[in-house]
Amino acid sequence: MTYGLILAGGEGTRLRPLTRVLAGDERPKQFCAIGGHDTLVERTRRRLARVVAPPRTLMVLTRSHERFYRPLVAGMPAHCAVIQPQARGTSPAIVYGLLRIAAREPSATVVITPSDHYVSDDDAFMAHVRVAASTISRRPDLVVLLGIRPDSVQADYGWIAPGPPIPGLPLARVKGFREKPAADVALTLANEGWLWNSFVIVGAVQSLLAMVRHEAPALAAFSRLVPALGTAAETAVAGSVYAALAPSSFSDDILARRPANLAVLAVTGVEWSDWGSPERVMATLARRGDGMNTRSA
Repeated sequence: MTYGLILAGGEGTRLRPLTRVLAGDERPKQFCAIGGHDTLVERTRRRLARVVAPPRTLMVLTRSHERFYRPLVAGMPAHCAVIQPQARGTSPAIVYGLLRIAAREPSATVVITPSDHYVSDDDAFMAHVRVAASTISRRPDLVVLLGIRPDSVQADYGWIAPGPPIPGLPLARVKGFREKPAADVALTLANEGWLWNSFVIVGAVQSLLAMVRHEAPALAAFSRLVPALGTAAETAVAGSVYAALAPSSFSDDILARRPANLAVLAVTGVEWSDWGSPERVMATLARRGDGMNTRSA
């Protein structure tokens, strides 16, 4: 059974100068309509629905954003809204979501995706996700990252070096990572076949949790939350766990350690952008010939 996990709990501070103009308030970018009439998180959910049924798609949110996400979660099953008491980075967000999924379906395959990406062709992109999920059904020991074939030099992206191909699979081992290289280095990486790190991750829930335990033992504090999941005590226990957590980035603190079971699937034929800065958003909209709208959820 395949589940989805949408990361929608960040602050989006780098894009705030743009989203403030669009929305007229301080909402994070995932709750803004940029270059369209739907918010970024709504577009992400619709894209993921091509592979994962909505009742099996969970969304990680942060309680301080409640006024922005309240209309979004009103029509969702209660278990689909994973509300963090506070933001502590992508590692806690992912672990909390994975534990919620594991409690419902211990053998689940999980598609993890951020909520602030531009994708030119949802069908083509999700076809790659479907390949990754199918591969995990045969090799649940692996964790697959989707790597984007670069079509420009982006110095402020994360980059992945594909290593040796995995026999019989459309994947390669991960040889290395490079985060936000200088422009001249990024050009060299592109010429050497490196890929952009999309941070779309597909893996068996147990393999993902095992990776966290091995690479980030400090997150073992989440074990206190497991007995409380789905009970009246969950909110209080989550608050206690998060209060003691240091911020943690899943990319820096887990993936960059290059776990032995980490693989990469190259995504081709799709224009993709991480909308982390106003400049990237405006560049994408200019290529599309779109103007800016001012509608938000």
